[in-house]
Amino acid sequence: MTPTIDDIRGDFELLDDWEDRYRYLIELGRTLEPMPDGSMNDETKVRGCVSQVWLLSHSDDAHPPHLSFQGESDAHIVRGLVAVALAIFSGKTAPEILDTDAEAVFAEFGLQDHLTPQRSNGLRSMVNRIKNDARAALDQAA
Repeated sequence: MTPTIDDIRGDFELLDDWEDRYRYLIELGRTLEPMPDGSMNDETKVRGCVSQVWLLSHSDDAHPPHLSFQGESDAHIVRGLVAVALAIFSGKTAPEILDTDAEAVFAEFGLQDHLTPQRSNGLRSMVNRIKNDARAALDQAA
């Protein structure tokens, strides 16, 4: 089962050493649900990431729509970052996604200080893609 953002927050608080936190991120990446065959393609690829990242979004017919996400990466730590992003956003309504300050959550975990600039840019690209998908789901529901 994929941990919630509150689970991740609690686990991060218990880990003082960044080597342990990196290991934890790698473990989080292993909790990701596999993406369907053929779904890791050019259409689902997140632009702006140095590592390859793919993201699928699904929305329901509710008003406002709820979105869920599946993601994958070819890099272990990035896969863990995908898991954190999905824990933040998946299952929320489109307006909740648009109102969520993911940067604040990442800052709370201290990720900005411990990720390369390229990984930080990739994380921003992933968040932007999730928010764009939420906007599109809202537009489609209107």
